[in-house]
Amino acid sequence: MNTTPCWQAVFFDFDGVIADSTEVKVRAFSALFAPHGPTVQRQVVRYHLDNGGMPRHAKLRHCFEAFVGRTIDDSELDRLGRTFSALVLDEVVAAPQIAGALEALRQLKQAAIPAFVVSGTPEEEMRLIVSRKGLAPLFTEVHGSPRTKSEIVADILDRHGLAGPRCLFIGDALADYRAAESTGLSFLGIVPQGQPSIFPADVPISSEVLLDW
Repeated sequence: MNTTPCWQAVFFDFDGVIADSTEVKVRAFSALFAPHGPTVQRQVVRYHLDNGGMPRHAKLRHCFEAFVGRTIDDSELDRLGRTFSALVLDEVVAAPQIAGALEALRQLKQAAIPAFVVSGTPEEEMRLIVSRKGLAPLFTEVHGSPRTKSEIVADILDRHGLAGPRCLFIGDALADYRAAESTGLSFLGIVPQGQPSIFPADVPISSEVLLDW
């Protein structure tokens, strides 16, 4: 890895990119829908895995409507969101980091290159997790849902006067790739070793966080 990255800024998803916490979220979705039986649990987990990076509340609402077969109002959605947060918060904080993540963040900090979190996790929760993991000093800004990732990236590019092609998005979900593509960012897909890539064939991938490849 070069000592001076060439990027104006780097955008990071969090689960599966900074923290090895993807399975934490899988277990939480399964537990949250346990009262509705194993078939619904399997459908929910599959939908969650197929739609990584989707804002959490939107995902929960869809799963109730599509798999449980009923709509939920905003108050119930908020209650479910709080329950989900309680299930995952401590485990995500305790989760180990993805290989290369801390080194990359320190390298960016040393080079005074901004680093941004762009997550589907609710923003307040995401900021708390980053703080409790001791990573807040390494990020310029931390963002989460309810805004979409494309909206967050576009806003950051505009406010900081950044050129999309000179910025990098590192993510592990198609939502990350689409956010990068729609805003003109370069992209690196994180794919766990031994697993097939979900990204188009021409997208560079790695099992660890890299700033140059």
